[in-house]
Amino acid sequence: MSGHDGVPNGTGAYEKHGLTEQTNKESAVKADEFDVYGDDASADIKYRTMVWWKAAALMLAETVSLGILSIPSVFQSLGMVAGCILVISLGGIATVTGYMIGAFKLRYPHVHNMADAGMILAGPIGREVLGAAQVIFMVFLCGSHVLTGMIAFDTITAGASCSVLWAGISAIICLVLTIPRTLDGISYLSVASFISIVTAVMITMIGVGVAGHQGGVTVTANLNFASGFLAVTDIIFAYAGHVGFFTFIAEMKEPKDFVKALYFLQIADTTLYLVVGIVVYAYAGAETVSPALGNTGMTLRRISYGIALPTIMIAGVINGHVCAKLVFVRLFRRNGVASRHMTAHSWTGWLTWIGICFAIWTVAFVIAEVIPFFNDLLGVISSLFASWFTYGISGIFWFHLTPRSERWATPWQRCKTVFWASIILMGAFIMVAGLYASVDSIVEGYRGGQFPGPFTCASQALA
Repeated sequence: MSGHDGVPNGTGAYEKHGLTEQTNKESAVKADEFDVYGDDASADIKYRTMVWWKAAALMLAETVSLGILSIPSVFQSLGMVAGCILVISLGGIATVTGYMIGAFKLRYPHVHNMADAGMILAGPIGREVLGAAQVIFMVFLCGSHVLTGMIAFDTITAGASCSVLWAGISAIICLVLTIPRTLDGISYLSVASFISIVTAVMITMIGVGVAGHQGGVTVTANLNFASGFLAVTDIIFAYAGHVGFFTFIAEMKEPKDFVKALYFLQIADTTLYLVVGIVVYAYAGAETVSPALGNTGMTLRRISYGIALPTIMIAGVINGHVCAKLVFVRLFRRNGVASRHMTAHSWTGWLTWIGICFAIWTVAFVIAEVIPFFNDLLGVISSLFASWFTYGISGIFWFHLTPRSERWATPWQRCKTVFWASIILMGAFIMVAGLYASVDSIVEGYRGGQFPGPFTCASQALA
């Protein structure tokens, strides 16, 4: 399928007429451009029910939860100036690439996930590659939430029980909360998630402020490449919500309103990252640790983790839901026709959905136990997947939507062509350099005996 049909100036209609016109004027739905959920007027389960602020709440809960916990340690590694510059610049680029995902979705209304986008870009091979990548990425994200839940429970209880038990409890809680079939219901949990993480980091900032300056603050840092880039991958991870954008838009009442949710997300998360990073690092200094909630005394640390538990769980639930929905839709959508099991309260539909969710959280639990370290796990998954889903693939989308004849037609078009080509190269560089830095850190960690063995009962609490 050509992405050039009826697109006069790449995202020109997007710019001239706004999101409202894109689908109607640019893209008459072709035979294979079906609506993913079919006609749900008489369906038992209606998916397209979210208004824009609910989508924004989901995006904010998915993105900010674990990302914000690693930001202060990034400032400690890179220095105050580099930390601020990277948070702002990578956040700005993430906004532009998110906007392009919205444009691609409106150009192809049937796209529900990265696998669908891969089908448009490169046929069946593209579908399988991007679909598998999205599933693997999101299962690893779920694993990071199980891991963080384990650390939280261990910290709250002072290691009173086996850490494997806490990891199992975290996975079970997430599994139960993933079972609702639509994102609209989970969006209310997302509001609680956002309040939870903001309250937790506020307590942390107050705690470090009351404790006073604990160490020196550097304006710049002198690091080797591996250490410096590993810190950069933490910022990339903090903006890595793009992988779920197609699914969020697919369940919105008005997909054209996605841009409102995107701007709300990017303004909120960039502001939070800057404030938390600057304040915690300014007081904790060289003693800054990750996750960020570990920078206070033990009492406040337990309180912060207790308050943060909802966001640790709910954000994981959002990732698990998007992953499960991809598999579920793939099973029950054939040649553009949605099976009745997708929208009906049938035994087949519900047992399949629950089985998929169970499989995802079981694998996530295993990942959390086999790879029991925080920053390096974030570094590996950011390097392999977030580099493309958050940055590189949006450049590919732009080139697909923009005819060759238009790319160099005007000075402004030439600037956009160079910019989006740079975004693709940026994604490739982040993947290679970040993977090298993450693997190097893991090797050094094991060499220095810094990590516990797999499936250990040893406490993972931050002392």
